[in-house]
Amino acid sequence: MKCLTCGNDNPTDAQFCGGCGVSLSISTSSGIGIGTAELPMVSFPQAINLGFKNYFKFSGRATRAENWWWVLFAVLAGIVLAVLDTLTGTMGMFGDSGLLGGLFELGVIVPSLALGVRRLHDINRTGWWQLLLFVPLIGWIVLIVWAIKRGDKGPNIYGPYRRQATSTTTKLLRILLIAFVGIWFAFGYMYT
Repeated sequence: MKCLTCGNDNPTDAQFCGGCGVSLSISTSSGIGIGTAELPMVSFPQAINLGFKNYFKFSGRATRAENWWWVLFAVLAGIVLAVLDTLTGTMGMFGDSGLLGGLFELGVIVPSLALGVRRLHDINRTGWWQLLLFVPLIGWIVLIVWAIKRGDKGPNIYGPYRRQATSTTTKLLRILLIAFVGIWFAFGYMYT
């Protein structure tokens, strides 16, 4: 089924567009759509694709999976680029980051902020709550808890409900979150 908004080709049983999240359900005379099966959870490559595809998109909603796959991508790419910076001797050119790491950070800051806004929209909160990033520890904990929280079922003021992760996927994402937060705090405090 082709999305009328973005032109993305979707499975015939899709309820929402995998590209832009717009409802693909058939309208009835009462204005209520006839729902079909929900879309599957976003995969790692899809999340990276969506992150760059929605580079400047600060509206709509983003699922937990989309958010945490993007975090995993950013952390892994940051580690690989730090190793490359160390090997090439460019480490420390931009504060703690090397040349490649610094360029990567500049390249992903906007899509990361946009994804954070869309993730907050998924739990029916305004994107301005991201300013809690400037409140050390307490603000970070609040944002992490909100990022873990399941999105609002059904549509909210920011858009339609996009997907629902399976319980095993949710457990895996929680484990990854705990591991990355632990690693982040461990390495973050080591270098300060």
